[in-house]
Amino acid sequence: MDQKVTIGLVGLLVLLIAGSFAVFTVDEREKVIVLRLGKIDRADFEPGLHFKIPLIEKVRKFDARILTLDAPPERYLTAEKKNVNVDAFVKWRVLDPSLYYTAMSGDQSRANLRISQIIKQELRDQFGRRTIQDVVSGERDQVMDILTAGIKQQASDFGIEVIDVRIKRIDLPEEVSTSVYRRMEAERTRVAKDLRSKGAEAAEKIRADADRRRTVLVAQSYGESERIRGEGDAKAAEIYASAYQRDSEFYDFYRSLLAYQQSFREQNNVMVLEPDTEFFKFFKDSKGR
Repeated sequence: MDQKVTIGLVGLLVLLIAGSFAVFTVDEREKVIVLRLGKIDRADFEPGLHFKIPLIEKVRKFDARILTLDAPPERYLTAEKKNVNVDAFVKWRVLDPSLYYTAMSGDQSRANLRISQIIKQELRDQFGRRTIQDVVSGERDQVMDILTAGIKQQASDFGIEVIDVRIKRIDLPEEVSTSVYRRMEAERTRVAKDLRSKGAEAAEKIRADADRRRTVLVAQSYGESERIRGEGDAKAAEIYASAYQRDSEFYDFYRSLLAYQQSFREQNNVMVLEPDTEFFKFFKDSKGR
């Protein structure tokens, strides 16, 4: 009896061990293929529990999530024969596990290497057709769209789906950057000097125009003042002549009084003259005789 129980337990243990080799699970983050004697037998398993034939069939699992290939910076030549350092990355995932296994033996590092070669070739082609200005700002989005489409088409032959291709940074080599910055500095200096010279020229024109207008205004004002002064003098002479003609003796007397007033305005004023001079004629009588 004991022998039968032992045999039964051994048999059960063997069945459990055989069953464990016949069962495998598929995670939703995985792509799985089953190889029968080294050849692909089944693929695209749904997530869950599945069965296989032990020793005859072998399970290969691949990461089905989106993977990132961060390619090392490479130097490329633009259409104007300028070297630029380009840093880019690729987002990809396994689309067809059977084709992926056939092309890459399911090796992710090999897949990254092949994608890296493809993106280098595409970048070389695209940058060779464009100037630095185009790839830096003018057509950068267009370049990335073309890269994505081209790499996606080539990668599909390996069972790989390329999700996106992005250019992180485009830099000039250090030795080129120095010369470019110097040229930029020289160009900015030239533009600054040109603007300063134009400003100085405009300032001189404005100053000359202002001086001319000032001279004209001063001349016009002086002419106007002389005209008004002449009119005033003429009017005064006319009034003087008219007053003198009305009563020449009184006007002569009045003018003498004004002269006396101006001469003896202060108490300390002293005048030394002959008493019989013309200046004192009205001191003798009202008629100046």
